[in-house]
Amino acid sequence: MKRWITFAAISSLALVVMNGCGQTDSKAVSTDGSTSMEKVIGALGEAFEENNSGVTFTYNPTGSGSGITAVAEGRCDIGLASRNLKEEEKAQGLTETVLALDGIAVIVNPDNPVNDLDLETIGKIYMGEITNWKDIGGDDLEIVLIGREAGSGTRDGFESITGTEDACKYRQELTSTGDAMGAVAGNPAAIGYASLASVKETVKALSIGGIVPAEETVRNGSYVVQRPFVLVTRSGTELSGTAQKFFDYITSPEANEIISSAGAVPVNK
Repeated sequence: MKRWITFAAISSLALVVMNGCGQTDSKAVSTDGSTSMEKVIGALGEAFEENNSGVTFTYNPTGSGSGITAVAEGRCDIGLASRNLKEEEKAQGLTETVLALDGIAVIVNPDNPVNDLDLETIGKIYMGEITNWKDIGGDDLEIVLIGREAGSGTRDGFESITGTEDACKYRQELTSTGDAMGAVAGNPAAIGYASLASVKETVKALSIGGIVPAEETVRNGSYVVQRPFVLVTRSGTELSGTAQKFFDYITSPEANEIISSAGAVPVNK
C-alpha cells in the first residue's frame, strides 16, 4: 500500500490523492520514488513550503523503480531514485540530476560483536559462501540475509558494488528502508543494508575495510559503498512554475545545509 507524506493541510492532501501523483495545481509539486530519500526530500519539501506560502509539496515513497516509472508516465513532477538511470531509461526520454551522495550502510543487530567487514567478505556472505557468524568473529548463529526488493535503488547499488548481482541468497526481500532496518533490529543473526541517511540507533552500521560510513568518508570516496540520490525529470518537458522553483531550490547551494542535516552529502556548490 502506498503511503503519502505531505507537509500541507489534510484538505490539500485529500485533493492530491484524488488527482494521483500528477498535479494540475500551479501551486503544487509532487515527487515519487526512493524510500531511501525520504529524510532528505522530506526536509527539503518542508523548508520549501515554509518559504513559499500556499504551496503544497507531496512525496510518495514507492521505491526508485516505481518513481522512475511515475515520472515517465507523467504521474508526478519529479521522480526520485537512489541510483543512476540506466541507458534504456534515458532512451525513454528521462534526465537525471544528482542531488546528493549517500553511503549504503551495512547493518547488523547492536548485539552482534562484529564491527568491521571487507567487501570480499560481505560478498561471500550474501552469496551464501559464509553462513555462520562464528566464521567471521561473531557468535555461533546462522546468518540471516536481509535485502531490498527488486527495483530498489539501494539493492541495485549494494549488489553492483559488492559484485553480487542476481546471486544474493536473501531470507527476506523488503520494500522499504524502514522495514529492512526493523528486520535487522529484531534479529541478532541478521545482516542488511540501508541508506546511511536513514540509519537509526536500533541497528549498528559496520565499518568497511576499516572505514567508518560518514559524511566525510562518503565525500572523499574512502567509504566505497555509496551511491547517488537522483532527481528524475522528463527530457524536453518543462516543469510547472512551482515544480521548477522547487527543483532550482533543492539543487542550489542554499539547500546544502538541509541536505547535510538529513545525513546525505550535497554535491552542488
